[in-house]
Amino acid sequence: MVGLHVLLTHDAAQLFLTEAQRHGHSVVARCETPDALVQTLREASEGVALVGAAPALLTSAVLSEADAAGIRLIAVAASSAERQHAASLGLREIVEAGAGWGGVEKLLESATARLGGDAASARPATGYLVAVWGPAGAPGRSTVAITLAAEFAAIGHRVILVDADTHAAAIAPALGLADEAPGFAAACRLASADSLTLAELDRVAQTYSSSCGSFRVLTGLPRASRWQELGETAISGTLAACRAVADVVVVDVASSLENHDVRGDSVPRDAPPSNVVTRNIAARTVVAAADRVVSVGSADPVGLSRFLRAHPDLLEVATGEITVLVNRVRTSAIGLGPRQQVVHALARFGGIRDAALVPDDRAAFDAAVLSGRTVTEVMPRSPARAAFSELAATLMPPGAPAPRRHTRGLSRATR
Repeated sequence: MVGLHVLLTHDAAQLFLTEAQRHGHSVVARCETPDALVQTLREASEGVALVGAAPALLTSAVLSEADAAGIRLIAVAASSAERQHAASLGLREIVEAGAGWGGVEKLLESATARLGGDAASARPATGYLVAVWGPAGAPGRSTVAITLAAEFAAIGHRVILVDADTHAAAIAPALGLADEAPGFAAACRLASADSLTLAELDRVAQTYSSSCGSFRVLTGLPRASRWQELGETAISGTLAACRAVADVVVVDVASSLENHDVRGDSVPRDAPPSNVVTRNIAARTVVAAADRVVSVGSADPVGLSRFLRAHPDLLEVATGEITVLVNRVRTSAIGLGPRQQVVHALARFGGIRDAALVPDDRAAFDAAVLSGRTVTEVMPRSPARAAFSELAATLMPPGAPAPRRHTRGLSRATR
């Protein structure tokens, strides 16, 4: 039995409430406006909020308050436009109004096998977490993350690719995936309410299908202004869930690792997570949790300068191993003997003596972007692809899970 907080149109409320009570649930509060529901949620400690999916009822303030209170939020959509509105806010628990209370009851019954609390400890996070970071200036972070995910999948690993770039998410359009419903935000929302089950994670993730090896994708925020929907605890819970069902979790993060709150004030390093609300919380949380960080720079004078200035910031946050990757190595931007020049610059100005160098192949990556596919699939003989393939084969640590060829679903990965 659950306690319901309800914000529905009058006709729908009558139908749903009658059926809810018949199934043994109690109505904690019936609200008439979003503001009234927000106030009710502030005083709540448990239960489920049932909200109409119309924009006038389902607002970002309602979602934020439900997250803060740990209240599970279920939207009731009376049309495709309302369903799309709920999805655009990152809400995946949506039932059709025509399904009646039966649709809600199915969602409530599916809240099993939780990945939080005792269930999380019973299902250890064994997947290898690879964060892809790089300085500002578009060194190719998203391209590197996508290609590494594709190469891990081609080897036979179960892979989840996560777009956690809260400044400029790019993975969904690059892979030709729908991004109206951000999978990463939806997973974080469920994790914050302790409702991120294996089934829910499988549902909010999309599949990139390829003959070379398919993998799952949690798409990023469609608007950068929605970064405040993500909190450190929710992000950590989502990463743990992904690691529980995948061999490799590849996460694309934004360039900035600055630790400032929303007022621009510095946040103490030892501040409790619950008190920290920062613009770059996703990047900092992922980098700190990663087993391996691939630090990406661009092989041109400006790109290398930016990389060498920003790389020390990464060293302050990362706790795992770091692999430096210099992207787009080419004579036209750096002169004769470009590989030797890059190696010399890294060693002289950064003390970096072991880096992966990826040759420039603009035609291959342009073809991949044009088709919404990975370069692994579109241009398998590309010299750049060969460099990524070699890197992926060396990144996995000794004793990592053996590759397998079945990568279609998260739920199958646990069988």
